[in-house]
Amino acid sequence: MTGTTAVIIIIFVAIIVVTVVASFIPIGLWISARAAGVKISFITLIGMRLRRVSPARIVKPKIKASKAGLEVSINEIESHYLAGGNVDRVIDALIASQKAEIDLPFKKATAIDLAGRNVLEAVKMSVIPKVIETPLIAAIAKDGIEVKAKAKVTVRANIQQLIGGAGEETIIARVGEGVVTTIGSAESHKDVLENPDLISQTILGKGLDSGSAFEILSIDIADIDVGKNIGAILQTDQAEADKKIAQAKAEERRAMAFAREQEMKAKVQEMRAKVVEAEAEVPKAMAEALRAGNLGVMDYYNLKNVVSDTEMRKSIADMGSEKKTSHEQK
Repeated sequence: MTGTTAVIIIIFVAIIVVTVVASFIPIGLWISARAAGVKISFITLIGMRLRRVSPARIVKPKIKASKAGLEVSINEIESHYLAGGNVDRVIDALIASQKAEIDLPFKKATAIDLAGRNVLEAVKMSVIPKVIETPLIAAIAKDGIEVKAKAKVTVRANIQQLIGGAGEETIIARVGEGVVTTIGSAESHKDVLENPDLISQTILGKGLDSGSAFEILSIDIADIDVGKNIGAILQTDQAEADKKIAQAKAEERRAMAFAREQEMKAKVQEMRAKVVEAEAEVPKAMAEALRAGNLGVMDYYNLKNVVSDTEMRKSIADMGSEKKTSHEQK
């Protein structure tokens, strides 16, 4: 092996070693950290590689925090990264809170981030309040008139209540409840129209931001309008319902009267049938009486004369009744 070949082999091996070391140890990142005044050893970087952690995801946020004057260790940043947190967002939130003079420790920020809240957005909302607009809320005053109102709620993030605190939906629901309560307790809808601030004062006095992730700064009524006369509509509906009930009861009474009438007609028909049946037995009884000697022939003729006289009197009476009726009609 000549000297030239040996040199080439040494250079080749050196290139391979440098390549492997450069791919395993981010030399450029280490130089950037040292230049920024962040002390980090090669062993720490190698450990990150072994733990399958991207060194850039840890070192760059550390450089950012160091430049901002934050005391955050590499181990704390890496621990939050391994827990599935967003390291860059947490560091940005800490820097923003420091500039805004908001007390936000690193542990609190990481807890908020792991809870699923956007800690950076929360810090920004603490500095610049957010306006939440409620949908159109309808309520009815005591005089039966519907009033529709829309409110704008100015809120500021409550850093201490971000974990476990209620969100925007709860704030909107609570404000809606306050609007309905205020309008519903008003004697007249005119009172609400004349003084919309009554709604804001009532809602603010209830402390609706208790237990929420926000602090309510103000509530402004953006729009208020008069709706339907619900009281009159309800009274009309009630009157219509009462009318239908009365008609149903009248129909029931008519049906019962008709049933009783039919029942009486059936009884009359039954009685007539019995009378006809009894009359059919009379000739038989008279014949039997004649045969037995209990009824004489003269008695029979006298009875026939009485029946004829009775029928004649009845016919005369019916004719007189008909004449009287026709005279009255004329």
